[in-house]
Amino acid sequence: MNFTKTTEQSSKYEHLEKMSVSELLTNINNEDKTVPLAVEKALPKIESLVSKVVEKMKLGGRLFYIGAGTSGRLGIVDASECPPTFGVPFDLVNGIIAGGDKAIRKAVENAEDNTTQAWIDLQDQSISENDFVIGIAASGTTPYVIEGLKKCNENNIITGCVTCNEGSPLALTANFPIVVVVGPEFVTGSSRMKAGTAQKLVLNMISTASMIQLGKVKGNKMVDMQLSNDKLVDRGVKMIMSEIPVDYEKASQLLKEFGSVRKAVEEFKQ
Repeated sequence: MNFTKTTEQSSKYEHLEKMSVSELLTNINNEDKTVPLAVEKALPKIESLVSKVVEKMKLGGRLFYIGAGTSGRLGIVDASECPPTFGVPFDLVNGIIAGGDKAIRKAVENAEDNTTQAWIDLQDQSISENDFVIGIAASGTTPYVIEGLKKCNENNIITGCVTCNEGSPLALTANFPIVVVVGPEFVTGSSRMKAGTAQKLVLNMISTASMIQLGKVKGNKMVDMQLSNDKLVDRGVKMIMSEIPVDYEKASQLLKEFGSVRKAVEEFKQ
């Protein structure tokens, strides 16, 4: 299969080692500015994917991200932030990385080239037809991710992907492909840069839009967030004050009594 892997094309900048710090930062920033515009072009595809994810979740399904290296870590970050932000169960959105949890901090040799492990990892999570699996790979050629999605397809599990190369094997494998073409990186081939930023933006969109559609946000507030530190407790108290006519002390009392912003407001209004 022949396709243009733009993420591997040579940077349009030469002699980076001769640039001043100011020049380096300015040029990196100039490249970064192009990423949201590339994401914008993929919005219709993102919408289709999110709609299907929400449909599955409303039927009791879960969302899985699978990836290797930077892509895998980005999936884990997005998944791990859903429970504290939206108050959902820890197994509703799941991040799986090639090489297992130890690969979060350190690269595991040849993990991304393993063609059978992704399906094993998904089976360990009791994957089923109710779930939705998104493969993340900037190149679109990562064997761990591609073969994982193929096995999902064979088992009637709906798949999506987030990649940065048009016509890649991954994009052709997924049922709902999202392709964000960001072009060559500032440092040739360093896809943790623009491609990584694009993937992060798309994952933010997928999880946030899905949670809002599931009713986990009211107005513009995270009313189901976990109150895991003083900052979040203070935010919760102020949310309550914005919804019902009570002072800070009363709002704090209600939050402590009912354990969440949503419950505190609902119980007060009854």
